Amino acid sequence: MYQVLPIVEAPFALPEITRGSRRYNFGMFALTTENSVEWLRRHARIGDREPIHVRELADGVSNVVLRVETPRRTFVVKQSRPQLRTEAAWFSDINRIWRERDVMQLLRPLLPSLVVPEILFGVEADYAFAMSHAPEPFRNWRSMLLQGEVDAALGEQAGKLLGVIHDATARRSQEMARFADRTVFEQLRVEPFYLKIQQKHPHVQAPVQALIERMRSRRLALCHGDFSPKNLLVHSGGFTLVDYETGHWGDPAMDIGFFLSHILLKAVHRPEKSLDYFALTRGFWTGYTTVQQALPIGDLRSAGIQHLAACLLARVDGTSPAPYLTGEEERETVRCIAQRLFDEKPENWELALLAVEESLGECRPFSLTQEEQE
Repeated sequence: MYQVLPIVEAPFALPEITRGSRRYNFGMFALTTENSVEWLRRHARIGDREPIHVRELADGVSNVVLRVETPRRTFVVKQSRPQLRTEAAWFSDINRIWRERDVMQLLRPLLPSLVVPEILFGVEADYAFAMSHAPEPFRNWRSMLLQGEVDAALGEQAGKLLGVIHDATARRSQEMARFADRTVFEQLRVEPFYLKIQQKHPHVQAPVQALIERMRSRRLALCHGDFSPKNLLVHSGGFTLVDYETGHWGDPAMDIGFFLSHILLKAVHRPEKSLDYFALTRGFWTGYTTVQQALPIGDLRSAGIQHLAACLLARVDGTSPAPYLTGEEERETVRCIAQRLFDEKPENWELALLAVEESLGECRPFSLTQEEQE
């Protein structure tokens, strides 16, 4: 029996990491596959004779995520870290682990079974909690998409999932007030994505600034902030959604643009499959508009397309570029698509797709002015 332990908010401190040490200077025990067994026996109430197998799940950049297997069950332990694993220096408030827990507890009863993992226990001093494991076997949707396995039905399912999140939380404004703080969202999305591309590309500063101001002023529903194929695990029961630490009461249009940017980046990477990726985005919109009724769809769509442009640009010139876009020609294509979306401001998704399709293979250098291009 896994006991649920109390979790208490702790003040944020940016620790200094001592080389070779397993403990940060304010007492947090930095979990690894090698040192976690004793920690698990103490906090998960696992007997001394019960075997424990631990391995790291290394898909993310902002946390340590461990898969724990015992004869009785398999579960996941997640620990917040102050410095993200990126080439550029990138730090974030480690209290984001508790925001993630709270968002999961909010959404779990609102969404279909198996979508949100169950919180099992948490350790306040170590900024860590354990949660149920996704049903097995499962596959990471990002990996499937990169391999060219594109199913429009999964796009529709993802659209319905995001639509339920936005629709249900838009109807719970009193409960959402506790998610008003955007500190972590600023650190993990606004600064490394939006502010970063403003610095690198001053000619898009005005439309990006409008998006930043919108994100900072709107309180419409829960914005997940990391709704992407990487965080959607596909299994026989549907999707399991993970990574909720950037969740906040804000502008759901950001989620739309963020998600669609991941799909269209795959179209740039694998242009021979672009029509399949386009069909997936249409499926997404079908699913989303079927269930999301609380907020004006036209406003979310037009703003979402502008967020798409910003997120596309951020994945080539932001703090965390897409690792599979290795060629400069691919990156330049992404820049051109983003610029066209900023310039044309499509009002509906078909016009946005048309702009993307026409831009594939026809982009001029992004760094040139219009006069220089002519």
